[in-house]
Amino acid sequence: MNKSPVVKRSVVVGGHKTSVSLEAAFWNGMKEISGARSMTLSDLVGEIDTARQQGNLSSAIRLFVLDHFRNCVVGPTGAPQPDGSAGRGLAEVSLKEVSAIN
Repeated sequence: MNKSPVVKRSVVVGGHKTSVSLEAAFWNGMKEISGARSMTLSDLVGEIDTARQQGNLSSAIRLFVLDHFRNCVVGPTGAPQPDGSAGRGLAEVSLKEVSAIN
């Protein structure tokens, strides 16, 4: 099994520059999600930062990405999609719903 290297990036959150370290797979997921929502990566990180209730920002981002892709597979309730289609995309799932899952 290949190990995904940790990549450190600077993002602007709330007008302040901060560094976030994530595995490449999570950065790729964040790019996909932000693109689907037509927003910048920094804006998405800002939303995640605002919605998190505990823990550090890197952990909050990992949980957010995990929840997003889990919802795409099984839907936001955790039940398999009856028609086999993907669940709602992140654009249709509010950050409050995602925070409630955690």
